[in-house]
Amino acid sequence: MLAATAAALLGLLAGTAVDRAAGRFPWPSGARAVDLLRPGRRALRPPLLELVTATLCGLVVVRLGVSAAVPAFLVLVAAGVLLVLVDARHRLLPDRVVLPALGAGVLLLAGAAGATGDWSALLRAVAAAAVLFVAFLALALASPGGLGMGDVKLAALLGLHLGWLGWDAVLFGALAGFVVQAAVALVLLAARRVRRGDALPFGPAMIVGAALAMSLPLS
Repeated sequence: MLAATAAALLGLLAGTAVDRAAGRFPWPSGARAVDLLRPGRRALRPPLLELVTATLCGLVVVRLGVSAAVPAFLVLVAAGVLLVLVDARHRLLPDRVVLPALGAGVLLLAGAAGATGDWSALLRAVAAAAVLFVAFLALALASPGGLGMGDVKLAALLGLHLGWLGWDAVLFGALAGFVVQAAVALVLLAARRVRRGDALPFGPAMIVGAALAMSLPLS
């Protein structure tokens, strides 16, 4: 409980940073990270991002326990919340978020493998990232209007963390993204918020699908 509470408090801080960064998007090409985190226009009011991020960070510890892999998943939570908001609003998954999160994930999971001696989990995580990257790249090339390269890179990021948990999580998370996207499309069609043929951002559905897979005790 103490560890989950500490993670939630960190999530509050991360949520504040995410809110400020999202509120300033699109970011100038030369902007420094510190500039994006300065107080300014909020992305959401009331402080929903802070509460959502804090809750998800606490749930990470509940799911994984006090383990060496927790920092990697906490970084993923912060990046994922930011990517959901940016992609939903701007239909863009910025490399300035996805690629650093991917690099941080590799380094932090490598540290976790070194601390626990579970190098097979790290190998599986890297393999899963490569598999999902190639699979989504093939889908993007086959249907250029359906998936973008941002989705392909995001697949690698999510695959890395899902792979740490197991191949069942990788399969479930990848498929769940498509199910979530279909469900959202049906709801929006029924509410007449979109029309048939309208393109919807896929990043949020991918992230929600991966979160569902990570929340389940899959092997």
